[in-house]
Amino acid sequence: MSFSKFVSSVLILHLLNPAVVLSSSSLGSSNGLSEIPKKFLDFAKRQELFDWMVGIRRKIHENPELGYEEFETSKLIRQELDKLGIPYKYPVSVTGVVGFVGTGKPPFVAIRADMDALSMQEMVEWEHKSKHPGKMHACGHDAHVSMLLAAAKILKEHVEELKGTVVLVFQPAEEGGGGAKKMLDAGVLENVDAIFGLHVAPNLPIGTVASRPGPLLAGSGFFDAIISGKGGHAAIPQHSIDPILAASNVIVSLQHLVSREADPLDSRVVTVAKFQGGGAFNVIPDSVTIGGTFRAFSKESLTQLKQRIEEVIKGQAAVQRCSATVDFYKNDKSVPLFPPTINDKNLHEHFHNVVGDMLGTEKIKDMQPLMGSEDFAFYQEAIPGYFFMLGMQDETRPLLKSVHSPYFMINEDVLPYGAALQASLAARYLLVAAEPKFHSPKENVHDEL
Repeated sequence: MSFSKFVSSVLILHLLNPAVVLSSSSLGSSNGLSEIPKKFLDFAKRQELFDWMVGIRRKIHENPELGYEEFETSKLIRQELDKLGIPYKYPVSVTGVVGFVGTGKPPFVAIRADMDALSMQEMVEWEHKSKHPGKMHACGHDAHVSMLLAAAKILKEHVEELKGTVVLVFQPAEEGGGGAKKMLDAGVLENVDAIFGLHVAPNLPIGTVASRPGPLLAGSGFFDAIISGKGGHAAIPQHSIDPILAASNVIVSLQHLVSREADPLDSRVVTVAKFQGGGAFNVIPDSVTIGGTFRAFSKESLTQLKQRIEEVIKGQAAVQRCSATVDFYKNDKSVPLFPPTINDKNLHEHFHNVVGDMLGTEKIKDMQPLMGSEDFAFYQEAIPGYFFMLGMQDETRPLLKSVHSPYFMINEDVLPYGAALQASLAARYLLVAAEPKFHSPKENVHDEL
């Protein structure tokens, strides 16, 4: 029987006898919904799938690529999607890949992984250490990609049970490049009803998750400033205009933006993390470059900080007879402001249900907001989204180092959890979204068929 004839038959039965209710499939029933996460986790823990995830993760780790340069990573993703028979769009926003699993029809739900590495030297000595000096996967994006590919494999294996379409978002340039915004601008989330994302957390026990509804991570911006004076001999400073002294005053004054100007209940951060100037102990340089980041939990606070940072840098430089230029675009690949990461409250309930069925509610930790930033927030500005942390610390092993550390390492035992959680969040969302909305006999019934 064709799908259209099936739908027509069901509609006729319903109109003739409103009391008729179709029995749900095993996965569509409430009991079936609770079984999805357990089934998917068991599937993800199969040795063959685990070894496959580890192999992909290590290949990506050995060949880290910076934002919008993830060509080999993208190629590997496309090769694996081809093997799975999963269609995709490429290129999206330079190196991005967007795959599709399911019916190809609504409802649509997305799950996302970021692909880029960091510009830093790996200090961990192991067989799969980065082969590219000065580049390292020090934030776990290599694990994120392998987990999303494994989620795709799980969903493909159970494709007949999907009641809609899962959109697989492999995104470039999360580390300051605003890749999420560029993917969004490319139309990645057109017709998508919700999106889920995760991040590995070295400080949480493996098999636990942490998140919260509402504000989770801060919005952020970046700045670079060049403070120019007049160079000369360090022994005769009166013949020079010292940009190092001016820059020092600038840095001290910038700290007052939080301590003296911000509401103490409105969390903000201003950090100068770069100071470059001079190359000799006895020469005053012509200029100094400083740079840093500012964070807040609202766009209004971010905008105010941005304005005051520029005013303080230029004003304090002028006090010391220097001039200053301020640039809030780190480079032409960047965006000026990243919004705060704010989790949808309805999706929090869905997340809680899925994780509770998979791991137990005791494994769900209430996370306090952090001043870290995540460009997943751009997706959440457009549609409901939910972001969470996935623990990977084995308490029987040495403590893992924090993200963005040259000693950062992945506990690969976390991979099945991430894959199963992403697949479960998406599959169950589709099942719930696709549930028929029955009307009472008193309501007007209208069907396009």
